[in-house]
Amino acid sequence: MSLVMDAIKYLVYILVFPGFLFCFLSGLLLCGIDRKIVARMQKRVGPPVLQPFYDFFKLCGKETIVPAAASRTTFLLAPLVGLAALVVIQLFIPVFNFSAFSGVADIIVILYLLLIPALSIIMGGAASGSPYAGVGLSREMVTIISVELPLVLVLLAVGKVVGNAMGTGLCFSLTQIVAWQAEHGSLIATPSMIVAAIAMLMVIPGETGNHPFDAAEAETEICEGMLAEYSGAPLGVYKLSHAVKMLTMTSLFVALFLGGIGGGIDRMLLSWGLTGGAAGVIAVLIGIVVLFVLCAIITIISISLIHAATARLRIEQIFKYYWTVVTGLAVISLVLAWYGM
Repeated sequence: MSLVMDAIKYLVYILVFPGFLFCFLSGLLLCGIDRKIVARMQKRVGPPVLQPFYDFFKLCGKETIVPAAASRTTFLLAPLVGLAALVVIQLFIPVFNFSAFSGVADIIVILYLLLIPALSIIMGGAASGSPYAGVGLSREMVTIISVELPLVLVLLAVGKVVGNAMGTGLCFSLTQIVAWQAEHGSLIATPSMIVAAIAMLMVIPGETGNHPFDAAEAETEICEGMLAEYSGAPLGVYKLSHAVKMLTMTSLFVALFLGGIGGGIDRMLLSWGLTGGAAGVIAVLIGIVVLFVLCAIITIISISLIHAATARLRIEQIFKYYWTVVTGLAVISLVLAWYGM
């Protein structure tokens, strides 16, 4: 009986929270907020906040056309693989004191899984046989190379700070990082982590492929690039994956640097006289609301402001930007963390 209950519990985690349904609703809502904020900054009315939901369901109702030159199986499966990887990542990211999956190397697992959505869109574009996709996937590979180095350095800096505090040298468990912050306060209060947080905010738009770091798609230049031949439900899944990745990166930022904010929820509920299962459920619900609000704020800061203020960068500018400015900040944060600052 316990095996059945455990199976149901993990199925709920995967399908409802913090899995697919949570990612679906929160990701598309974040995308809608981003579009609305950018429009307001550019003195436009902009689409309604729920427009990404309308677009997704409209695409799902349209015909899926597979090019004659395409590898059909890879072409159709690639979007699903990328979306599945993002949902799995969300299972490893704690919502303050709640985590569906945990381990001693969560950060390493997340780092590997973050590559899968980008690789899936590369595989899908390559399988389409389109010359536009060929240009787009080459640009996507350059973007991956550009973004991954500063991201790894930021994660190392965070792991070093918490590892030093715990006496383990390095800590690669996201659950332990969040638990440590709940006990000692948010990491963003330390000098090295302020620099790391700034670098992470710069990484988020490139990792999600948002403007101005969308050289791989470039609607006006190479006709959507790797998505040129996609239509119907597969295109809808790619759009959904883009929205979910915004949620994934912003919630990862919250866990890495703001995890201590949720540390007082349990104590607050205890002061109200709530204990046991009811307190746990209420704590998770409050955590979900606070997490989404923080993700929305980070989206506005890291994506919307840059989108509204800058023109799209060329691919060589993206590479130079990440390997000089952002990597420089990440290296500074790692050096400060190594010396206990």
